[in-house]
Amino acid sequence: MKNILIINGHPDKESFNFALAEAYRKGAESQSVEITQINLSELTFDPNLRFGYRQRTELEPDLKNAIEAIKAADHLVWFFPMWWYSTPAILKGFIDRTFLPGITYLPIEGKPLPKKLLKGKTARIVVTADSPGWYNRFIMGSPAIKQFKKGTLEFCGVKPVKVTYIAPIKDSTAVFRKKWLDKLTQIGANLG
Repeated sequence: MKNILIINGHPDKESFNFALAEAYRKGAESQSVEITQINLSELTFDPNLRFGYRQRTELEPDLKNAIEAIKAADHLVWFFPMWWYSTPAILKGFIDRTFLPGITYLPIEGKPLPKKLLKGKTARIVVTADSPGWYNRFIMGSPAIKQFKKGTLEFCGVKPVKVTYIAPIKDSTAVFRKKWLDKLTQIGANLG
C-alpha cells in the first residue's frame, strides 16, 4: 500500500488550491492507498525559526505530527500559490520549522552536502500563479519551483519531484478551473 501525504500551503480555505487538493484526493481515493492531508492553515505553530540552527526551538504538537506524517509518506503532494516569486509565508515557516537537521537531512562533518534523510520518497508540487507559464520560465526563471523542488525537496532526498504549474488564476474562467480540477483528479488516480 502506498502512503500519500497531501500538504496544502495556501492560507485561505476558500482558495482554488483547496479545490485542487480535494480533486487530487478524490482521484487518489480510487486506488488502494492510505491518504493523509495537512492543511497548514489549520495548524498551530510559530513559523519563525527563532534561533536559526544554533538552538532547536521546541516543536509544537502539530509540527511533531506533521514530521511523523512526512516520514511515513511514500509520496508527498504539495499545493501552494506562487506569491512574489516564492511560497506563502505559512509554507516557508512550516519548512523552516520541520525540515531540520536530523529530521530531513543530516549534516556530515567535513562534507559540503548532507545525508539526505528523505530518500526513497517521491513528490509532486502543484503551483498556482497569475504569471503565465512562459513568463515564469523564461523571464522569472521559475524561482518558486526551483527553490522548493531543488532547494528543499531534492536537497533532502525526495526524487523525482514532478511539477504542475497552473496559471493564470486571476480572472480564470469556470471552464479553465474545471479543466484543471479534472486533470488533478486524473493525476491523483494515477498516483502521480
